[in-house]
Amino acid sequence: QVRLVESGGGLVQPGGSLRLSCAASGSSFTYYPMGWYRQAPGNEREWVATISMSGNTNYADSVKGRFTISKDSPKNTVYLQMNSLKSEDTGVYYCNRVTSINWDWGQGTQVTVSS
Repeated sequence: QVRLVESGGGLVQPGGSLRLSCAASGSSFTYYPMGWYRQAPGNEREWVATISMSGNTNYADSVKGRFTISKDSPKNTVYLQMNSLKSEDTGVYYCNRVTSINWDWGQGTQVTVSS
C-alpha cells in the first residue's frame, strides 16, 4: 500500500515563495508520472503540474512560469517550488501519480496566500 505524505505548506504573503515536498512509501515514483494537485475551499480538486518518468514537465496555465515541479528519485520525493504566489493559489496541495487510477490521497498540505 502506497502512502503519500505532503509537507512544506504554510501562510505566505502575496509574491512570496514556498517549496512543497511529497514523500512516498510503498512504491517507487520511478515507474509513474507524478503530479501535484490542489483544492481550494468549495472547489473541485484541480491538476497543477506533472513530471514524467523521463523528467519532462507540464503545468496548468494558471501556474506556468511561477511553479516548478521536480523529483529526487533516490529519495522517492517530488517537489513543487512555488514563486510569485497569489491569493488564488490558496488551497490544500496534494501529490499523486498521474494515471487513470490514483493511489490513495494523502492528507495534503495547506497553502494560504494572504497579506
